Amino acid sequence: MNLILFDGPVRNHLLPLTFTRPVAKLRVGILTIAEKWEKRLELKASYLTQSYMTSLFPMKVTADNILVDGSICPDMRLLSKIIELKTGQGLFAGELLLAARLPSDRVADVHSPENLDRIEYGSEFTQISRPWDIFSKNGAELERDFNFITEGRTSAPISKTNTVIGDRIFLEEGAKVEAAVLNSTTGPIYLGADAEIMEGALVRGGLAMCEHSTLKLGAKIYGPTTIGPHSKVGGEVSNSVIIGYSNKGHDGFLGNAVLGEWCNIGADSNNSNLKNNYDEVRLWSYVKGGFEKTGLQFCGLIMGDHSKCGINTMFNTGTVVGVSSNIYGSGFPRNFVPSFAWGGASGFTEYRIDKATKTMELVMERRGIPLTDDMLAMYEHLYRETESNRNF
Repeated sequence: MNLILFDGPVRNHLLPLTFTRPVAKLRVGILTIAEKWEKRLELKASYLTQSYMTSLFPMKVTADNILVDGSICPDMRLLSKIIELKTGQGLFAGELLLAARLPSDRVADVHSPENLDRIEYGSEFTQISRPWDIFSKNGAELERDFNFITEGRTSAPISKTNTVIGDRIFLEEGAKVEAAVLNSTTGPIYLGADAEIMEGALVRGGLAMCEHSTLKLGAKIYGPTTIGPHSKVGGEVSNSVIIGYSNKGHDGFLGNAVLGEWCNIGADSNNSNLKNNYDEVRLWSYVKGGFEKTGLQFCGLIMGDHSKCGINTMFNTGTVVGVSSNIYGSGFPRNFVPSFAWGGASGFTEYRIDKATKTMELVMERRGIPLTDDMLAMYEHLYRETESNRNF
């Protein structure tokens, strides 16, 4: 049996986060959606994704393939129904194809679901269909991942220098925490391998710190929050998800937010997560080409990969920033900052692709990760694809 995670109909609704990754590479809880499926099925996933990303995320096909919509998070009931599928069958929730079992010559039928033998799935399931679902559903997924990862295992020891409230704390080997306050009565606290919580940090769970992530001196964390691998966080953070390799290293507030990879938030920068009139927050939709209702009163910042802001930047409630944008200056920038934009409240200019990729190369080089030709081709494609949004 071979596992393929495909980009389903909600992929474009998850932009800008899915400009640079398959849907299943989004992180919610402790793990990415792909890791959730891989660990539960004990299979290595490949991806049926956008054509411009296939060299970075290739698809492996065998004689017997289980294809799952990459926006769907697994649970035990759903897993059992998927494993029971016979060749040619698709598992549906209404018009949504959740999964299918197909031979190599029929893999493309996931995009023509009328060709499949229909099996109805009547139970509830978790889908990440909008960017705000990532932080809104992070608490439930963090609980599920924590229980799955830690079942039958013993945590590495927790130093007696800490103030520990509750007993739902798990440290992987190499994780460090000293002189911090850890309250797990409101949600579990998980520290991945070689993660560190520095002295004076105040943590109210749930909190997931992935491998090699760092919570800096005196940081204040309100859960449910996820800090992805190789990320550094300081200041005040509430109900936010950092996918990985991004930094918010200094004072300032980040709340009800999602940051992609290779982002950097400047010192004393803040995002608003509540409108002054307490009204429902609207967020930019790439599908609609305008703002759509979120149904949320609290919604902060959504930032695509490689975007950055200077010190003292202020983001208004419900701001979307695309890929590889650089924001700075006083005042509030617009609520939608397109990809490859340079500027702030006083106006934007285009961030030229040659300059943008040079910065990407320097940033990634610090972590020992090369900017490959395939990555460059992806960003050059995105630069052209997003040109119509840059109507400065």
